[in-house]
Amino acid sequence: MTFDPQELGQSSSDLAAILQELRKRAGLSGVQLARRVSMSQSKISKIETGRVIPSLVDVELILRALDAPLDLVAHVTALARLANTEWQDARALRRKGLDRKQIELTTLERSTIRFRYFLPTMITGLLATPEYVRASLAPFPGDHTKAIAKKLERQDVLYESSKQFSFILTEQACRWPLVPAQAMAMQIDRLVSVSRLPNVRIGVIPMAGHMPWAPLNVFTVYDESLAIVEVSTGALVFRDPRDVQDYLDEFLTFEGYALWGENARVKMGGWADHFRDISQDF
Repeated sequence: MTFDPQELGQSSSDLAAILQELRKRAGLSGVQLARRVSMSQSKISKIETGRVIPSLVDVELILRALDAPLDLVAHVTALARLANTEWQDARALRRKGLDRKQIELTTLERSTIRFRYFLPTMITGLLATPEYVRASLAPFPGDHTKAIAKKLERQDVLYESSKQFSFILTEQACRWPLVPAQAMAMQIDRLVSVSRLPNVRIGVIPMAGHMPWAPLNVFTVYDESLAIVEVSTGALVFRDPRDVQDYLDEFLTFEGYALWGENARVKMGGWADHFRDISQDF
């Protein structure tokens, strides 16, 4: 199906109303439907009142239990897909203030235990030096003082031993010269340093050998419940378990092509030395 970005995440009330109407047409109470689909009556009630967004699997179970017509199955499944997907427009985020986005991410990071970052284009804020953070925001107009401060504050989460982080960066992401050569060397040195934290894994995929899988987008998976996929004009937020699992599977694929531990540190150290050599030539 084709997504209209303005509809993403806005169809949950329509979905709730249709599911409730279908149950009533079938002559079933909430308790009876709950028994048929092995859910609690409380969950059925929350789905029908829009307090809980059902997954695609939940919706399929309910539709089968209600013997919904095929044309309605297609429509309701599409609504469920939209309800489980949110579009975050980059222009709207910038108008609100980039520091607001950092506050949202801080809240999300506070409730997450397992983080997986796939970074094919550039280094994420959690791993960035102050100079790199400033450079990453420089193309956007306005005063980014607050946003920079919030980005750097967020890095404290890396030192919470109860949380686990896995970062996969391509060689391009590590070596893209967003800042001058000496600053790039310091940035890569930071990657090496952070990779020694006991709860942080940093893998790198060198531009060498055969790579039969081509990355398309930056994405982050929070636990097994949420995936955020970044594009140049914004971000898609996926909550349906099957969508999230697709990104977990993709991450696992790239894990197999990455260097980890000391092998990764040796490779990154060579890249940092390259930038130091360049800086000495000027």
